[in-house]
Amino acid sequence: MRRIAWSRVAINGAVFALIVVWTVPTLGLFITSFRDKQDIFNSGWWTAFTGGGGTFTLDNYNTVLFGGDGLGTAFLNTLAVTIPAVVIPILIAAFAAYGFAWMEFPGRRILFITVVGLLVVPLQIALIPVLKAYLAIHLNGTFLAVWLAHAGFGLALATYLLYNYISQLPKDLIESASLDGASHFTIFVRLILPLSVPALASFAIFQFLWVWNDLLVATTFLGTDQDVAVMTSRLVSMTGSRGQDWQLLTAGAFVSMIVPVMVFLALQRFFVRGLLAGSVKG
Repeated sequence: MRRIAWSRVAINGAVFALIVVWTVPTLGLFITSFRDKQDIFNSGWWTAFTGGGGTFTLDNYNTVLFGGDGLGTAFLNTLAVTIPAVVIPILIAAFAAYGFAWMEFPGRRILFITVVGLLVVPLQIALIPVLKAYLAIHLNGTFLAVWLAHAGFGLALATYLLYNYISQLPKDLIESASLDGASHFTIFVRLILPLSVPALASFAIFQFLWVWNDLLVATTFLGTDQDVAVMTSRLVSMTGSRGQDWQLLTAGAFVSMIVPVMVFLALQRFFVRGLLAGSVKG
């Protein structure tokens, strides 16, 4: 019993230490984003707790969002890129996962193995061929180009993840609906989708974070034009042009962080359930 108690203390202590290691630098950046440039050079961020941190202001956020850095436009562009890039693969993969799990058709097993095999294909290998194809049809530089790229590279993981969940749903439920005359589409819409919310939310978190924080795909297919540039691209530009303006860089960083944090907090109750989909039977 004493050994178990000490084990719990050790585990809790390790978790607390990890939380501190992650939280303290983030807290420092957050406080810095509200400080004046002169205060940053004159004193450390921790002096804010001792009354010597200077004044706090929202001017930093006003500058990065509505000033010449174009971060406000980039924020809207990132939303325009991310939302369809999450919804499109989820819809297609959900249909595919249901077909692989509950529909009989020739070559089903081979097709599913092919889809799973695509998980090992690195994104970087296909960038140049896809870029050449986009240039040939004049699609490069548009949001549609990025939507298709992220949807295509996210479909394999989405299909695999959703298949693991959908295939473990009660078979009796599907058969009962079929006996009542429900078509595959009705079963999918009325039964499968509502029951698959944990798996859908789990993939949505992964895909949203991936697309929101992406720099490589966005830079390759959108470029650095301020009218279509996303947050990551503008932050890189700010790092070069405002390398000494820590108050603006930290404000820009937190503008880019707030939406992913909100999405994770909103869907995190489904996250573990979705990750464990299909791992336990019975």
